[in-house]
Amino acid sequence: MTYAAHRRIIDVDSHLIELDDFLHTAASPEHLDLVPSMLEQKGLPVVKAGLDRGRELFEKRQNDPSSMAKFEASLMDNTKNGWSRLGAFDPKERSHTLDLLGFEMQWVLPTFSFHQTLAAAKGKALEATSITLNKAMANFCAHDDRLKAVGYLPLNLGPETAKAIMDEGFSQGCYTFLLPTNEPNPEGRSFTHPDFDPIWATFAERQTPVGLHVAANGDYNPVSPSFKNNGRSELALGGDAPTGELSLLNIGASAQLFLSAMIFDDVFARHPELRVISMEHAASWLPSWMHQLDFTAKLYKRMRKFEEAPSVTAKRHLKVSPFAGEPVGWIIDNVGEDMLVFASDYPHPEGTGDPIAKFERTMSNCNQATMDKFYFGNMLDVMGLS
Repeated sequence: MTYAAHRRIIDVDSHLIELDDFLHTAASPEHLDLVPSMLEQKGLPVVKAGLDRGRELFEKRQNDPSSMAKFEASLMDNTKNGWSRLGAFDPKERSHTLDLLGFEMQWVLPTFSFHQTLAAAKGKALEATSITLNKAMANFCAHDDRLKAVGYLPLNLGPETAKAIMDEGFSQGCYTFLLPTNEPNPEGRSFTHPDFDPIWATFAERQTPVGLHVAANGDYNPVSPSFKNNGRSELALGGDAPTGELSLLNIGASAQLFLSAMIFDDVFARHPELRVISMEHAASWLPSWMHQLDFTAKLYKRMRKFEEAPSVTAKRHLKVSPFAGEPVGWIIDNVGEDMLVFASDYPHPEGTGDPIAKFERTMSNCNQATMDKFYFGNMLDVMGLS
């Protein structure tokens, strides 16, 4: 029996745990020298011993059926280091992993290569590394239609350059892209500026949802560093989870700002078919955020006209993936059954060792139709497949 068992599931958020040559192998000759080293980036430090052990165990699995059987039996053991998980970095093994999970489809996002791309920082290096990341992700997923490659679109390079990267990424085989939630330069244009409309129009025309994900946030920091000067040691959950309780508490802050701007700056009004999915930003904030949108609109009603309540716009254009363990049933009671989507976060440890069980423990109030929407129906809708 697969992990999904009887359930139909589309997984909106899974990851690679890449080897250190992932981008350099994919890079074209003119970009090779511009791509920084994965081992030298500091955004998410690589544990070389874990990477080497992952390579070793992969080779063992390929040559020893009994070893493969042990890994299959412990598929959801999230205590293993990322490189040691099944399908972490090999395309064919990832397809086998998807067979074992029993998911119909899986969005596949980068991990270390994303931070490697951010390490390129700006200009030609960021452009070259983003193009390379998109090519590498597309190559990884090319053999299996169930795997949907998610690349990166650095909007902070400007709308013309970003649009060229987008067009090339789509032509290479990316399904969609993660975007930074804000422009890091305070003097720069907001991504909701009409100059970026060709990008939003392309997403809308292709019926491809925009991807938002933790860490793709334009260096936005909702927690002042002074809060760390508190006489206490900082706690870390590990993986790519934010460090410290305050950072985790505010993990959705950049997504909320971006989505609010998309609504109030009329991006969705200009592009009615545009859809956005927020991943790994949590979801418990969703009900109060939607109330706050409407409250804000009411305060400005004498200064501007809203064709509809902003919460109605949010419900039509947005999907959000909760963390396993969040009160999914309570969120659905408060925002409706059309906004939440399932994410495993495989093979990241934050996905937990049994996300299905964690979700369902909080969904006793949900009937089968609501469960089906959460697991696959809302994804079919947002991907234009329903």
